[in-house]
Amino acid sequence: MRFPLALTAKIAFHIIVNKLKGKKKFSTVLQLEPLHTCNLTCTGCGRIREYSTSLKNVMSLEDCLSAARECDAPMVSICGGEPLIYPKIEALVSGILKQGRIVYICTNGMFMRKKMRETLAHLFLSHRKKAEHLIGILLSEELIAAKDIDEIRAGPKDASKCIIAPHSALYWNVHLDGLERTHDLIVEREGVFQECILAIRMAKILGYQVATNTTVYKETDMNELREMFDYLSWLGVDGHTISPGYDYDAAKKDMMRRLNLHPENFFLTRAMTKKKFADILAWSERYTFFGTPVYLDFLAGKRELTCSAWAIPTRNIRGWKGPCYLMTDTHHSSYRDLIEKTEWSRYGTANGKTLDPRCENCMVHCGYEPTAALGLNARPGDTWRNIKFQFGTRPPRSLEGANVNAFNGKGNGKRTSDCSKPPI
Repeated sequence: MRFPLALTAKIAFHIIVNKLKGKKKFSTVLQLEPLHTCNLTCTGCGRIREYSTSLKNVMSLEDCLSAARECDAPMVSICGGEPLIYPKIEALVSGILKQGRIVYICTNGMFMRKKMRETLAHLFLSHRKKAEHLIGILLSEELIAAKDIDEIRAGPKDASKCIIAPHSALYWNVHLDGLERTHDLIVEREGVFQECILAIRMAKILGYQVATNTTVYKETDMNELREMFDYLSWLGVDGHTISPGYDYDAAKKDMMRRLNLHPENFFLTRAMTKKKFADILAWSERYTFFGTPVYLDFLAGKRELTCSAWAIPTRNIRGWKGPCYLMTDTHHSSYRDLIEKTEWSRYGTANGKTLDPRCENCMVHCGYEPTAALGLNARPGDTWRNIKFQFGTRPPRSLEGANVNAFNGKGNGKRTSDCSKPPI
């Protein structure tokens, strides 16, 4: 299976129950942004500009947990900003898991190893033998340093504090847009790709589930992405999401004013997206993509879908973001207001016609994947295709990944460890 059975059943049950209740619009994933502060300034990210006046603000823990209860989505994607900067991220993850939801921590990877070392320090208190075994592996793989061992063995500074421990319903979701040189250029900092790989390897050794998310841009080399997915498969990454880069307003403005770049040279048009993703269905047989083959058909230009942005709502420091994750017309005070007061018929495309000029080039995951999952533009056989895709055999580990030159950046030639090793 591509996604664990218990988690698949949870999502399927949620959809079935809401459909039996006759609900026309309900959430499948909550995009929760407890803050917009970030340690990186990624090219193409509009949060830098859109929330520039409130980058120091954070949602309260109770507001975050209330948002998850309010929209009742079975899955919560904690994003931002960089969510690991959120002061109460551990309590937030713990609280959402206790609500019975699936949690994705969407991170740039830079603070993952720090959080996992804190988890090891707690483990050292309760299961010293197991902790020492893991410490030995991590040290041999050069994923922790000698000074880290002393801190781990000293135990947590506050034993009562929550930790982000491995859980069957928890995923680290690491942002990767290419191999070292490409990814570090996009995030505008050297060394980020290397740290992401070290964090992924450490996470797999400690028993976490790890996914990646990738955005495809105009200059993205699809052959490079194929190599990246081979490499990640070889490392044991559990799955991936992939989506085209879209020229939404905030991203365009940031690109022009901060970087003096032309958005049309960076983002994809709809026609470009279909060309880039022409072979995506074949890729889905080789790599563990999360989602549906119907959405992949849409990306490849084999069919049309309407936008269902209401199924993946966004809650941030200003409220419920409307109409969608990428476009902002207003912020609503409640999820119900977002659903009932948004004129959804004004957005997206219908019968090949663009309903809002800003939606012209959008084919992104958060707008169109729920349409495919919910069967809103269904063709005969779609349901069976989705079931077969999900319950079919998981693509095998790609042994070709061992030969990928993942670390092709300029850098200074220094590595903190041999990043080419897979987790043991």
